[in-house]
Amino acid sequence: MSTEPLDIQTPSGTFEIEMPVRWGDMDAIRHVNNVAYFRYFEEGRVRLFAAMGLDGAQGRYGVLAHASCDFLKPLLYPANVVVGMKLVRIGRSSIELDCWIADARDRQALHARGRNVLVCADGTTGRPVPWSESDRQALLRCFSA
Repeated sequence: MSTEPLDIQTPSGTFEIEMPVRWGDMDAIRHVNNVAYFRYFEEGRVRLFAAMGLDGAQGRYGVLAHASCDFLKPLLYPANVVVGMKLVRIGRSSIELDCWIADARDRQALHARGRNVLVCADGTTGRPVPWSESDRQALLRCFSA
């Protein structure tokens, strides 16, 4: 198993949340189940959109278009993790994020790396809509030091 060092500058240019590993996240061999890693990334995205003010109140939502995860080191209960995201690209209606999950006690101890692509969508039609200028400013604010 790899213990790849964290090569992302933190906290500058990142959005991070801390959360506990729950007992129910474990699988039969006492490792955190692979599905839980995707839930941790999801929680990070939900909190990012809340920080941006993109919570559906304006009739727009962030829709996940792509998610990938490389599992680097098993997570064991009990633990607290940091879910981090770095903004890679802002497109017309999408954003690309590099994501990681690290041990909250040792942020250099990476457990997973991932990539997410999110699309801003109209809540009524489900069709992509461009990011507004205020969305872009909110993104930059969330990812600034």
